[in-house]
Amino acid sequence: MLERLIEGNRRYVKTADAALRTRLATEGQRPYAVVITCSDSRVVPEFLFDAALGDLFVIRVAGNVLDDQQLGSIQYAVEHLGCQLVVMLGHTGCGAVGAALEGHAHGYICSIVDGILKAIGTEKDPDRAGRLNVRFGVDRIREALPGADVRGAMYDIKSGAVEWL
Repeated sequence: MLERLIEGNRRYVKTADAALRTRLATEGQRPYAVVITCSDSRVVPEFLFDAALGDLFVIRVAGNVLDDQQLGSIQYAVEHLGCQLVVMLGHTGCGAVGAALEGHAHGYICSIVDGILKAIGTEKDPDRAGRLNVRFGVDRIREALPGADVRGAMYDIKSGAVEWL
């Protein structure tokens, strides 16, 4: 598995825009949006929004739950990097939301499930639960960063479409 990563990086170094990497390294990053989303390997904001290196400040955590570290990262991106938009991006078929609905969690996973349960309450429908989780996150960010332009969205892992909530 490590060899796959090593080879992938070799290909990236050869094929990716070296001039863009150099500019970002010397001039710094100036992403236009923050995207908070799930760690799910099928949800890659740079692909979903056809964004280039340096365009998005992405925060990924299973179930797109928020704690002080994620909120601090969002605040940093808005206040220090000048991000104009914050997007809380949920997705269909989320395993973390499913775990919360089924009550299957142990160890550190409990902290993720507990965060989702706070957001969804007694909801049992996975799609509605996912949307409630996004809306809960949007509200938390708006409370933490009054005046920030915060939007919620759901990504459909099958169609590839993003629905703005």
